[in-house]
Amino acid sequence: MGKLRNVLIGAGVAVVGAIGTKKAIDYFRNRDQEDVIDEAEGDAEIAEADEVAYATVEPESVQGFLDNSFGDPGRYVPTRPPKIFEYQDEQYMVIWAQDNNKDKNQMLAFKYADDGRHMVASVGYTEEATDYNLNLEGTSFAVEVNGEQLVSGQGNTDGTAEVDFILAA
Repeated sequence: MGKLRNVLIGAGVAVVGAIGTKKAIDYFRNRDQEDVIDEAEGDAEIAEADEVAYATVEPESVQGFLDNSFGDPGRYVPTRPPKIFEYQDEQYMVIWAQDNNKDKNQMLAFKYADDGRHMVASVGYTEEATDYNLNLEGTSFAVEVNGEQLVSGQGNTDGTAEVDFILAA
C-alpha cells in the first residue's frame, strides 16, 4: 500500500478516504465514484491475486496533476472519477478528461515504476472518431473501445461515447 500512497503524494492528489480493496473485475466495470472507506478503518490489504487496492479521489483533485504534467492549465478537465490503483504490485492512474484544445474526450493512463511515471495509454474520442496511442503490452490491461480490446499501437477507429481501461481477456 505504501507505493500507492507514494503515487498519490507524488501526483499531488488528495485521497478522500482510506485505501480499499475489491475484486479487479468489479473495480474496472464501475464507471462511478468508488465507495469511500472510513480513514479510521485504515488501509485495506490485498488478500487475493485478483484484487486491486484503490484510492478514492474526487475528479477535480487531479486537476493540478493534469495542469503540471501537460504545462497548459485548464486544457484537460476531469469528466469522470479517476482510477488510481495497485494491481499485482504495479501502480496505475487512469484519468478521463475533456481536452478543451481539441474539443474531445481523452483517457490518459500512467504506470508508475522505480524510474518514474510512464504514459501507457492515450485515447482521444468523440462520437465521430477515436484515436489512440497504446503501450499496454506486458501489462494485465487493455483499452476497450466499442467492445474491442486494444493493447498496443497507434491508430484510429470509429467514434464512441465511452472508453474503458479494463483487464485484458
